[in-house]
This record gives sequence, C-alpha cells and structure tokens, in this order.
Amino acid sequence: METIFTLQTHIEDIDQLGHVNNCRYVKFLEDARVDWYGKCGITLHDFQEMGMGTVVLKMEVLYLKEAKLGDHLKIITTPEYLGNTSFVLKQDIYNQFDEHISDAKVTMVMFDTVLRKGIRVINQIAQYFR
Repeated sequence: METIFTLQTHIEDIDQLGHVNNCRYVKFLEDARVDWYGKCGITLHDFQEMGMGTVVLKMEVLYLKEAKLGDHLKIITTPEYLGNTSFVLKQDIYNQFDEHISDAKVTMVMFDTVLRKGIRVINQIAQYFR
C-alpha cells in the first residue's frame, strides 16, 4: 500500500543557509510514516493500547535537492521489505514542481513496550507487504 502525505514548509524548518534543515526532513518522514500506519488502520493510541509500537533501527536518507520556505512537499511511502520482526519502508519526497528532492529507506522494528524487545510484525502491518 502506497500512501501520499503532503505538507508545506514553514519558517521553523529553515536553517541559516535558507533551506530546510536536514533534521526537519527526518521529522517530515516520521509524520508520513504515522500517516501510513493510520491508513493501515492503526493509530498511535492503538499501539499504546496494545503495548507495542515501532522503533527506527536504521535510516538512510539521500538529500538530492534543497527544499525552501513555503515549498509544498509530497512524501510517498511504500512498503519495501518484510522480515520477522522488522520491515522496510521506502519514502520519496517531491516538491511542488514534482522534483525528487529526497530518497529514504527506513528499517523499523516491531517493539513490545513492556518487555522492551522486538516482536513479530503484527498482521495489521504485515498484510500490506504481501
């Protein structure tokens, strides 16, 4: 299941070089992943109620082109790989001119918040990798 999350950049996203700070891209990608979970039918509240969640194991981000103040960004999140306790989401960011500005692969681990360890990926997520 591929999802599209959109946002507009704001002054707090901009660094002293006049473009979006690299740390803000990480936040944008996180917001798009939360949106992807929601479209899978799982909210952060649902995760809390189940005593589980996901944690980032690895994040690879390639910054291809700068984003600036007021840009309208589109983040496409696509399931790429499913393991036993982990999965990989591919995320691409495009600007309002449909220019590819960032490419990311994020490895997530399903996490039991009580036992504090990785667990099998739940079906509500795993089904979208099949």
